[in-house]
Amino acid sequence: MLLNRDLRPGTDTSRLSRFREDQWDLSPAVFEDHARAVTLNFVQIPAGLRTTAKYYVWQLLNHTEPRTVRSAGGARIAVLTVSHLFVNYLRFVLQWFAEQGVTALSQVTQELLDNYLDALIDDAVPLDRCYRRLTEVRRLWAYRNTLPAGMRLPGAPPWAGEDTHDLLGRTRGDRENRTRRIGEATMQMLLRWAIRFVEDFADDILTAHDEQLELHARMPEQRRATGTQAVPDDPRHRPGELKQRIAAYLDDLREHGEALPGARDENGELKIRWRHLAAILDCSGALRTSPTGRMVIESGLPIGEHTYLRSPITGGLDAQPWRHDRIRYEEAPRLARLLSTACFVIVSYLSGARVGEVLNLRRGCITHDEASGLWLMSGLYFKGAEDDKGNKIPEGRPRPDPWVVIEVVAHAVDMLERLHPHPLLFPRSIEPHYRQRWENQKRQGAARSHHTISNDLAAFVDWVNAHCAHVGRTDSIPDDGRGKLAPSRFRRTLAWFIRRRPRGLIAASIQYGHAHTRMLQGYAGAYESGFPDEYAFEDWLFRLEGLAEDEEALNAGENVSGPAAEAYRYRVAAANREFAGRVLTSDRQARDLAGNPLLQIHHGEGMTCVFNPATAACQVRGSADDPMVTPDLDDCRPKCPNLARTDRDIEHVSQRAEELAEIVADPLAPPLRHARERHELARLERIIDTHRQGPTAP
Repeated sequence: MLLNRDLRPGTDTSRLSRFREDQWDLSPAVFEDHARAVTLNFVQIPAGLRTTAKYYVWQLLNHTEPRTVRSAGGARIAVLTVSHLFVNYLRFVLQWFAEQGVTALSQVTQELLDNYLDALIDDAVPLDRCYRRLTEVRRLWAYRNTLPAGMRLPGAPPWAGEDTHDLLGRTRGDRENRTRRIGEATMQMLLRWAIRFVEDFADDILTAHDEQLELHARMPEQRRATGTQAVPDDPRHRPGELKQRIAAYLDDLREHGEALPGARDENGELKIRWRHLAAILDCSGALRTSPTGRMVIESGLPIGEHTYLRSPITGGLDAQPWRHDRIRYEEAPRLARLLSTACFVIVSYLSGARVGEVLNLRRGCITHDEASGLWLMSGLYFKGAEDDKGNKIPEGRPRPDPWVVIEVVAHAVDMLERLHPHPLLFPRSIEPHYRQRWENQKRQGAARSHHTISNDLAAFVDWVNAHCAHVGRTDSIPDDGRGKLAPSRFRRTLAWFIRRRPRGLIAASIQYGHAHTRMLQGYAGAYESGFPDEYAFEDWLFRLEGLAEDEEALNAGENVSGPAAEAYRYRVAAANREFAGRVLTSDRQARDLAGNPLLQIHHGEGMTCVFNPATAACQVRGSADDPMVTPDLDDCRPKCPNLARTDRDIEHVSQRAEELAEIVADPLAPPLRHARERHELARLERIIDTHRQGPTAP
């Protein structure tokens, strides 16, 4: 069934699915470690067309010369794409045909196809889904010659070959179902708590987790499972040694005023956790009924509600310990998972990498270039990884250039490498004793899936908000009201923050603008990575919103002064005529349009740059032939010919002038500072006076 597909190393070919079976497991041909198990269930296809569906899907999987479908490339369809087509489109098409009484595709007529088109339109199926369901019919027709005669659609092209956009009367835009960005307040709090976990809580969690793993390995049932239990010829304790250890342990509890490890049973009664005691004392599970166990019962110590680990709390939050009790035994794995999730938030969000690329990162992916001072992150990419025939390379390819990341990302990766020994940074389970349960599962990849990491994000938010409620904090993570907090929303959100909040703080003194500069120095800044296109779309929206505000202000009589005043008025009017209501069909189109000279208006503090890279006095960001080249507003020069000032700018200038006037009027100000500020005040007053002269002000 996977006759002509590359298989994962170690695949047992005797266990591969066969054509006659109604469930086909495609997982052996899926190399992405984060991918979930991929199974096709042909029971979901109407019985009369089930064999036809099998023949068709077999050709999609194994035919080495793919049939070309209009608007699709000529490359072979990837295995995951075959699964997506089967689940979302082929099932629908064949189900609809069966409902019309079709038992063989040769019975499908052009009239029936017209009825199918009408049904899609009448049912108000979303435009993108309409396109894909029509395309699947075209694909069935394109593969007709690879199928037995009775399973073929008629020879004439569906709908006489008419374009889909003509059939539907509308053009599909790739932006129709655009991923929503995460709300500003939500993302700020999510990132803040993720950084707190990594920088403030991590050492305590790592220490507690190591202790918990050691105790778990000593549990009597684990000893039996691994064959490490004590035997008569090789006891773990010499005669009398265990009694001494128990006495020392009980004395330590008394000294610190602590209780025996305990838990409530099904009747609500507190009981000693003998298994846990056996693990602490490294003895057999028969401790409870032994003479040494009677020492515990007769110790007079209370039984605790919980079982605390010995690891102390050393991390702080706002000059206070981040928690006042030690971490409990059952709590350590959960906190370790939360720490891993916090690391994912930092690495995924602040690198601009795709979710699958992050989930496939491996140990040793971070290096530090001493010469440049840059932190570099290497990894695989899957999207766009193709051979010379345009076919997808299922195992992906190493990136030719690494991502350039900021230090907090490198710190998060270091935490992950300390958290577990797995080669992947984000394995399905952090605890090694859980991995054995997956040996017989169909899913092949060892990394977490999109679905799993989404659930982890929800658990992280729940923990933070419960913690805030418990200790009375007000900095919980709010719901942005835009749906599930999926990791696929990170890239769009990062682009928004970089464009809208370049001076917003990520951590300490690190600003989004700084992070963006670093990203542009590496592969994340190359157009093949996709991130510049994400940024371009946010840039496009931001500029259009700004132009609309500018036009409204001009229509209300706003004055503009400065050498570029006339160019400003022209661009605002022309850009709104040209681009108002424009619908984009791709991120790449946004990047191309963002380079249009009409859109090169950049508002700064007390000035507006009507940007012309050929005459700009500042150090521009980017090369002159790059459509994303921008002015450096932090390096704005007073005599630049690109400057214009609006009434809104003059308000800012006036506020600054008032501040300087107070300094100049202060007789106690140092002479040197007094002279400097007086000179600057005179310059600002000239700008204000010139602006107030009216629309003709130079």
